[in-house]
Amino acid sequence: MIGAPREPRSCLAQVIPVRMDIEQEKRKGWQNHGILVVAENDPRLGWPEREMIKHLASKLFGKQAVKEVAHG
Repeated sequence: MIGAPREPRSCLAQVIPVRMDIEQEKRKGWQNHGILVVAENDPRLGWPEREMIKHLASKLFGKQAVKEVAHG
């Protein structure tokens, strides 16, 4: 657009973080390094897959910390 304000220029522009596509990074981690990153509550997973993930995570890393719920 002619006459529109320009974005400010700075020598620091090269260090401004770019928003990362998390799903793409997870995909690359799996494809390139065999590393799987998955949330136990991922809606793409069914109950058996979520239970398997919980079991594997507990086996490898121990039980999750218990979250206390305030009643009041």
